[in-house]
Amino acid sequence: MSARAARPRLLFVSPRFLFPMDQGGKIRTGNILRAMKGGAFEVTLASPAPADIGRFAADLDAACDHFVSWPERPPSKIGRALSLASAIPVAVAGDRSAEGSASVARALADKPDVVVVDFPHAGVLVPERIDAASVMFTHNVEAEIFERHAARTNGLWRLVWADQSRKMNRFEQDTLRRFDAVIAVSKRDAEVLTKRYALPVVAEIDTGVDLDFFAPAPPQAAPDPGADGGTLVFTATMSWAANVEGIHFLLDEVWPTLLAARPKIGAVIIGRNPPAALADKIRQRGLNVTLTGFVEDIRPYVARSHVYVIPLFVGSGTRIKAFEAMAMGRPVVSTSLGIEGLDVTDGENFLRADNAQEFSRAILSLLDDAAMRHRIAGAARRLTEERFSWRTVAAQFEAICQRALERR
Repeated sequence: MSARAARPRLLFVSPRFLFPMDQGGKIRTGNILRAMKGGAFEVTLASPAPADIGRFAADLDAACDHFVSWPERPPSKIGRALSLASAIPVAVAGDRSAEGSASVARALADKPDVVVVDFPHAGVLVPERIDAASVMFTHNVEAEIFERHAARTNGLWRLVWADQSRKMNRFEQDTLRRFDAVIAVSKRDAEVLTKRYALPVVAEIDTGVDLDFFAPAPPQAAPDPGADGGTLVFTATMSWAANVEGIHFLLDEVWPTLLAARPKIGAVIIGRNPPAALADKIRQRGLNVTLTGFVEDIRPYVARSHVYVIPLFVGSGTRIKAFEAMAMGRPVVSTSLGIEGLDVTDGENFLRADNAQEFSRAILSLLDDAAMRHRIAGAARRLTEERFSWRTVAAQFEAICQRALERR
C-alpha cells in the first residue's frame, strides 16, 4: 500500500459551498483546506453545491481529494420568518437539509477516521453520534453575536435578538459538547467557549492571510491625500447587519468631523448587497462615498486607499479583513471588537478607536502623517509575514485533528 493511500481519511462537512471565497468563514476554511491538501490526511469535502459547480472545478481540486455534494437551496425570506417560532435559531434552521443529511450519512458510511464539522450550524447535518474522531470548527462564539446585537438594539428587535441569543446559547452548548474536540479561531474565543460551555478540549488556531495574494501595495499606489483629502476603505458583506451598522456609525458620527478637517475626504465601501437605505443616505447628503457592491478583486481598491477602517461593534471570532489590509501595507483603524482575537498591538500594528471621537482622531492622525502611516503599515506587514501565513495556520489545524485521532 502506498504512503498516500495509507493516510487517514478526513471528512470535512461545511454548511456553505466555499467558492468563491468571498466571506470570512469561507476564506478561512478554504485556505486551510488548500494548505492541508496533500498533507497528513486524505480529505473529502461535503457541502451544498450550486448549479454551476463546473466553473469551480479547479478550486475544489485545490482544496480536497474528493467532493460530496447536495443541491444548494438558499432559505427563503418566508422560511426564515417562520423559523422564528422554531426551537432552534433561525441561522441554524436555514442549514437543515434532508438531502444534505443523506449525503453526509453516505459519506460517514465509508468510515472516515476523522470528521470535522464547519460551524455549529452544520451540526444539523450530522447524526447525534459520530463513529469517528470528531472535531467542531467554530469560527465565532455564535451566541455572543446575538447577545451583542440585542444589547445594541431597542424595541421589538431587541426582543427578537434576545430570543435568538437564548436559542443559540442552548443549541451551541448542546452541539459543541457532542464533539471530541473544538477548534476556536483565537485564544480569547477558546477561553470563552471553555468557560461558557464547560468544554473539555478546546484548541485554538491563529487567523491567517494569503501573503502572496495580498502582497504589499507601494505607498505611491494611493495618490497624495494632500491637506484636505484622503481615501478610506472598508470591505465586508454589506447584507450583514453588523457591517451596515458600522458604516452608519462611520457616516453619522465620524464623517462630520473628518469632513470639517478634510473637505475632500472620500471612502470606498466594498461588499455585496449594500442596502438601499445606505445608498440613499450617501446620495441625499452628497457624500464622497462609493458603494461598489461585489467586486472580483478588492486589492486595487485597498491599494488606492490611505486608511483601512473597521468600525464594528457586533460580531465574534476574528476579522480576516484586518490581516488582508495589514498584509497589503495599509494602516488599520479598528474598534476593539473589530480587531478582537488578533494578536496585534495598538499603536504599533494598528490604531484602536472605540467611539466617534477616537475614530476621527485616529484617521486624521494617519492622514496628516505619512511617516506614521508607513511605520504602522510596515510593522503590520512584518507581523503577518512572521506568524500568520495560511500554511502555518493549516499546520496548527492539522495537528489538532491528528491529536483527536490519537485520543480516539
